[in-house]
Amino acid sequence: MSSDKKRVQFRAPHRLIDRTDALAAVLGEDRTAVLVTALREYLQEATHDDALMQEIAAAYYDDEIAFEQLKALVGAEEAANLRVLKQQLDEDFIDEVADA
Repeated sequence: MSSDKKRVQFRAPHRLIDRTDALAAVLGEDRTAVLVTALREYLQEATHDDALMQEIAAAYYDDEIAFEQLKALVGAEEAANLRVLKQQLDEDFIDEVADA
């Protein structure tokens, strides 16, 4: 994991934080370590969800997220594949408009 860290602040239900603190105590870790692990695992699992991958790809195709954001979400190889597909789709659109 990178040593670069970004401070974030968010609100969460008391019960969720209480459960986080209890797990941290059991593991001998602090709350931040538990939350970072949970977030990392969630993001890893999310990128293996087909429906979510379609949403991520659509957001990239619609220029809602940049290539670097895409790469952070799905990894370099999958991002490169989606960039090639986007370029092909853009070329096909240009060809369709030219033929119209």
